[in-house]
Amino acid sequence: QVQLVESGGGLVQAGGSLRLSCAASGRTFSTYAMGWFRQAPGKEREFVAAISSSGGTTYYADSVKGRFTISRDNTKNTAYLQMNSLKPEDTAVYYCAARQYTATTNQLQYDLWGQGTQVTVSS
Repeated sequence: QVQLVESGGGLVQAGGSLRLSCAASGRTFSTYAMGWFRQAPGKEREFVAAISSSGGTTYYADSVKGRFTISRDNTKNTAYLQMNSLKPEDTAVYYCAARQYTATTNQLQYDLWGQGTQVTVSS
């Protein structure tokens, strides 16, 4: 079974960039689709981006399209979320998640979750 650990969060000014990483343990990472979700204070967790197990298909929330890029390196068992042009409304705890094979935007369909990493964007 895959275990997930996020890193790369922090404090950044509006307009800045961060790259989040999600390191996965286990030998079957390449069979898992990966997703990034976020939860802001007082709000429900929401979808951000997802990528298929091969990396050939990606999905993005409208709010991050054109600013965020999801990618993965199956040789390193790691998924990434490159976040550019950050806005204060991007402030949230970001979680990576995994499910077998097919990527989806529905968080209920993800089986495995990391502990989250805080991203704070100051204005």
